Amino acid sequence: MSTSDGKDPLRPGTRITHAGRRPEWTGRVVNPPVWRGSTHLYESEAERKAVTNGTSDGQFFYGRRGAPTQWALAEALTEIEPGAFGTVLYPSGVAAIAGCLLAILRPGDHLLMIDNAYDPTRNMATGLLKRLGVTHSFFDPLDLAGFENLVAEKAPRAVWFESPGSLTMEVCDVPAMASIARAAKAVTLIDNTWASGLGFAALNHGCDITMQSLSKHVGGHSDLMMGSASAGERWYKALRRTSHELGQVVSPDDAALAARGLRTMKIRLEQETKSALKIARWLEAQAQVDEVLCPILPGAPGHDLWKRDFTGGCGLFSFVLKSASSDASGPLADALKLFGIGYSWGGFESLVLPIYPDKHRSVMNAPTQGGAKPAVRLSIGLEDPDDLIADLEQALGQLDN
Repeated sequence: MSTSDGKDPLRPGTRITHAGRRPEWTGRVVNPPVWRGSTHLYESEAERKAVTNGTSDGQFFYGRRGAPTQWALAEALTEIEPGAFGTVLYPSGVAAIAGCLLAILRPGDHLLMIDNAYDPTRNMATGLLKRLGVTHSFFDPLDLAGFENLVAEKAPRAVWFESPGSLTMEVCDVPAMASIARAAKAVTLIDNTWASGLGFAALNHGCDITMQSLSKHVGGHSDLMMGSASAGERWYKALRRTSHELGQVVSPDDAALAARGLRTMKIRLEQETKSALKIARWLEAQAQVDEVLCPILPGAPGHDLWKRDFTGGCGLFSFVLKSASSDASGPLADALKLFGIGYSWGGFESLVLPIYPDKHRSVMNAPTQGGAKPAVRLSIGLEDPDDLIADLEQALGQLDN
């Protein structure tokens, strides 16, 4: 698909509005129509042979290779990912994680994985990849010297980053760590779902592949499952080849929903970030709260790196309770009226999730480990932040301090 070389003078809001809208795909309508179909027909045997023997994107071949609905979404995602040559779509975020790792790793390779990664990503290392003969080590995202020593010791084939980290929001020094990894000839990958390409230009900060769950911010309405991975030409071709070999395909209906959500993603992210910051500031002043884990909050852990490297945020953050009961996060979630209890995030509605990050760590200490303190993750949606604060206030008031 088309290359995002970072030289386009258009600003992100304009790019996200116009990206992926080729006239040959949209015709006289604004958004690409939903092209459903498994069989693609050819005018002649000569045309069929030419397409079958070719490797170009955006050609009718067979439904598994997509059609204009999927191509338009992939191209739009590429256009807003600085440094990307192309984007591959997957039927879920976890499928994208697997697709990325399987495109790079072979039996006998070693994978370094950030210790605060999304739990299914950790399970990929300890489960599927282990069964395929790939070894792994977890590293502390806040220990740069330790990471450098581990790279020298393990000679990894690939390094997986996630910043901010899942659940406890640690921000690692991606440019420094990626530089160390690439100097050792390791492939660098990142789960960039929290910020997206609009908030963190991962490829321009040293990563080879940037992956995200489109179920979150891009979809934005909690009604689809999809993932993507974008990369420069070399690694994009590896991703695409592996995706084809695995038979990965997304439905045109879901692609159309994701493309529609993409158009408003920037303004939704801006509003959610603004609301999250207001709520995080309120929470840090509450007697029942021990610590707020929100990188966009001045003074919070990771804020300086976030301010240096990121151009945006989102509505996802966590906080730790002072309660002596390790199970206090459950009653708090039950007491909330405007926050649904559920997985995922990035939708228009606010969500709450009691979290137990110490159960998902191997080499680092989660903020909840000291005395098994309870913690809560919030996904701030598009409700009025003052209403959400009032809801949190009444819920916190029901806790036994």
